[in-house]
Amino acid sequence: MTGVQRPASGAGPADESALAAQRPTLNPVSFARRKFRQWWQARLPLSDTLTLTQRNVYILPTRPGFMLAATLLVLLVASINYQLNLGYLLTFLLAGSAVSGMHVCHATLRGLTLNLLPPPPQFAGASATLSVVLHNTRKAVRHGIGLAVLDATHEDHWTWTDVPGQGTCTVQVAFRPGHRGLHRVPPLTAETRFPLGTFRVWMVWRPAAQVLVYPAPELHPPPLPPGEPRSGGPGLARAQSTGEFEGVRAYRRGDPMKLVVWKKAAKSDELVSRDTMQAQRMELWLDFAQAGVAEREARLSRLTAWVLQADKLGLDFGLRLPLLQIAPAAGEAHKRRCLEALALC
Repeated sequence: MTGVQRPASGAGPADESALAAQRPTLNPVSFARRKFRQWWQARLPLSDTLTLTQRNVYILPTRPGFMLAATLLVLLVASINYQLNLGYLLTFLLAGSAVSGMHVCHATLRGLTLNLLPPPPQFAGASATLSVVLHNTRKAVRHGIGLAVLDATHEDHWTWTDVPGQGTCTVQVAFRPGHRGLHRVPPLTAETRFPLGTFRVWMVWRPAAQVLVYPAPELHPPPLPPGEPRSGGPGLARAQSTGEFEGVRAYRRGDPMKLVVWKKAAKSDELVSRDTMQAQRMELWLDFAQAGVAEREARLSRLTAWVLQADKLGLDFGLRLPLLQIAPAAGEAHKRRCLEALALC
């Protein structure tokens, strides 16, 4: 009598199903479809402006369209079998409406011009917003146009709009970059199913623009590092443990607002300004080697938080990276230059 082989102790049907769920499944159809999409998208030209013509606009019936075709076939067979003149009328009337809807649907996208505006920089972990301007040169309104990022994780996030006749419309879509650095804008797709929904007209667009992603700033960074004596000058000033420079004086009429120490004013109810003569003897340097953490990305996150904090306080600061040194300065342009250096470090 042949014995029945039983599973090992501790491994039941539930455990076997869990192990089967953990095994990677390879679907040949999905794999081939993904490879074909990558190959096809790589052949598309890179451009931030695209005019839709019959060469880059595609059309296929939708599921309701196939159902309508099957219904028309049944009506035609029944009309022929029973010699129904009204059946012929209904069949060809519906078929003519479907053909007219196909031409209207294709013309809704054909002739439209899309222009991608330069995307602004973003911090890691946040969604990058892409603004696309749609230009309509004809007099008729283009209805039911959707725009989305052509990605498996973003295909359900469609933005729908109507483009007025001889006008423009701005549509915004978003994607989330995985890490800091310079990222190419992913392919975009636009589609419409107007007016009957029996046909789907779409296009694929590869913009040439790139998005700069800054490191994510540390949520609770330590105080700013102490200032360093300026080269060639006496180091008479010190830094407080809070990272703010000592050497303040009473507020004088005409002092720039960026010199006002708002934290001290909030504590003492008196306006005080930084002593620029004393501050000229010190320099605030944000050094990669002295960030205080071991991991590289953690250092960049801390330096990013320090850059934002120093800019908010209106301080002159410099940045030292392994292969780059930015001299102390202040202002929006200096802050962006430092954040760009951190993103590309």
